[in-house]
Amino acid sequence: MKKIIISAFVLTLSFYNAQKKEIQAAYKAVESGDLVLAKTKINEASSLVGNKTQLLDPETLEQFYFIKGLELVTSGKAMEGANMLSKISEMTKQSVYTGKDAEKNKVYFWGDEAAKASGIEGLKAEKYMPTTLPKIAAIINPILQKSNTEAANAYNAKKYEEAGDKFTETYYLLKASGQDNGQFLYNAALSYAYDKKNDKALPIMQQLVNSGYTGVETNYLAKNKSGKVENFDRGTWEMLKKSTDYSDFKTETTKSIEPEIYEETARLLIEGGKNDEAIALIDKGLKKFPGNSRLAELQGVVFYKSGKNDQFIDNLKAQVAKNPNDKTNWYNLGVLQSKNPATTADAEASFKKALEIDPKMSNAWQNLTFLTMGNDEKAIEDIEALRKAGKTEQFNKLLQERRNRFAKALPYAEKWYENDSNNIDVVELLRDLYKSTKNDAKYNEYKAKAAAMSK
Repeated sequence: MKKIIISAFVLTLSFYNAQKKEIQAAYKAVESGDLVLAKTKINEASSLVGNKTQLLDPETLEQFYFIKGLELVTSGKAMEGANMLSKISEMTKQSVYTGKDAEKNKVYFWGDEAAKASGIEGLKAEKYMPTTLPKIAAIINPILQKSNTEAANAYNAKKYEEAGDKFTETYYLLKASGQDNGQFLYNAALSYAYDKKNDKALPIMQQLVNSGYTGVETNYLAKNKSGKVENFDRGTWEMLKKSTDYSDFKTETTKSIEPEIYEETARLLIEGGKNDEAIALIDKGLKKFPGNSRLAELQGVVFYKSGKNDQFIDNLKAQVAKNPNDKTNWYNLGVLQSKNPATTADAEASFKKALEIDPKMSNAWQNLTFLTMGNDEKAIEDIEALRKAGKTEQFNKLLQERRNRFAKALPYAEKWYENDSNNIDVVELLRDLYKSTKNDAKYNEYKAKAAAMSK
């Protein structure tokens, strides 16, 4: 018996014909109003299509997106359906590259990237204009209005996660009708962030950054006969200039929110522990917006969290140079400088600068106190070692140096206590400092205070 050989080409061709047949049947069912049959046919087609949409010619692919999107929308999956329908408007923005694959199947790739990724030589670029866009607008508009209203109501009721879902849904519904308005995505991301749903907020913010969305819009305004200013699309606005019913024609351009998008994305990355991504994004943002103080501040935060102290110090120096009245940056700079014995003088100057701005900054008084006292544990070890070795002269010298440091630190500790009197740490420290400097009256006073606070 001879073997039957069925070529891959024949199998693929049959597969393609089955896809096309089910999609066309579904499309005809929609046109005739039989949505039940359309749903059955498109689900059968979906199982056949899988990831092989490159085998569908543009008209069939459009019909597939249309029916599948409609099926999802009418099944209550508005966002998924809108996302599917939005693929049709995307078809108008891309060239379709046609050619044949290794099995001689005719293939269609949408956009430059897909064409390059295919690895097929000699693809021909063509344009395609979908025919279902008016139908989509008619289907989508009432759902879109409802979704947008629900988003606003949820936001006003502080139901932020629900608002985020509805703003996202509104964005994709609007995109399905041919309008790509990133403001709704921005609203969604902020809503999620307000509800601490950073895992939902971050991908949207990154999408906005990568798309280059700025939020800049031009409003076309004119005043009607009653004196009310109305906003129009550009075409209508231009047409109304010929009418006597409107006057005071002018345009207004909204402010860019791109810096805020970078700031919020960086913050979310840092909170998510994605420090390397945050550093890269902030660097990109500061190149676009070199005077952005919030991004500079976040850069310092991520340097600190990443243990990049040298970069953090440079960042803080740059920030205090731009804003010398920022006590927090002076204080943070002092803390980092105090960790290096070579820059203790710089640390002292930084703490004092912070205290010039805010004399009640107790943390700065605290750090200035300990900076002046030096490494007291090490000093005690050295003094005790000299005592045991019987090196009296050196022992007395180190002991006196310690007392001198304590005497210098005492006024700072008193200021610390003045601004943080309920802190037992400063009370016990003052007790010990007064004892070391042989002020018995103050020693007894603070000894009693420490004992009372310990009860």
